[in-house]
Amino acid sequence: MLAAYDALMARLLARAEVDAILVGDSVAMVMHGFPTTVHATVEMMATHTAAVRRGAPEQFIVADMPFLSARRGRDCAVAAAGQLMQAGANAVKIEGAAGHADIVAFLVESGIPVMGHLGLTPQAFHQLGGYRTQGRTPAAAAQLRDDAAALERAGVFALVLECIPPPLAKEITADLAVPTIGIGAGADTDGQVLVLSDLLGLDPDFRPRFAHRYREAHADVIGAVQAFAHDVRGAHRPIESEVPA
Repeated sequence: MLAAYDALMARLLARAEVDAILVGDSVAMVMHGFPTTVHATVEMMATHTAAVRRGAPEQFIVADMPFLSARRGRDCAVAAAGQLMQAGANAVKIEGAAGHADIVAFLVESGIPVMGHLGLTPQAFHQLGGYRTQGRTPAAAAQLRDDAAALERAGVFALVLECIPPPLAKEITADLAVPTIGIGAGADTDGQVLVLSDLLGLDPDFRPRFAHRYREAHADVIGAVQAFAHDVRGAHRPIESEVPA
């Protein structure tokens, strides 16, 4: 599973045969330059979900429910999830469990597939005191196990486990009947998710420790643009035979 936010990247991912595309609320940071995910809105998520759907019409797409959209009651949650589904999502993802497991159950009962998300939940950035590994104490680990079980009972079809100790992720994965998808949680989850721009190394200044960079694509982009600028400034424009008729 990879996170992407536009039609072009979605089209490339579909050709690469990924199992699913996540339209994450990280779009607020990656595409819009905000410092955290809390700036994502339902409208923003719907716009990018629709773009990804146009780029990958046959792909399974999960869209993040943005900050507070699952905390304002059933009506608000159903409206937000419905908007994302109508934009092209096959399912929505909701962070956390405390205080809204009933919302998850209600959405599932309403015909909306829900993916859970535990561990480091970026929408709770301020409450968590930053991007830190979660579940490191016995009490915190027990709470994550309880939350995972509660979300499974509520009807989630899968669960993202982000930045938790690998042994805990392995234990939760073994305890659940639904699949787990890890990010910074070790190799023993049922699947893995990364942000596409992290995988490609498009941002030279952002290096999350859990994201293996398969390319350093920022260097290719910068190099190509510099070559273009050099050619234009030196009047080395493409000769006529290089220009399509």
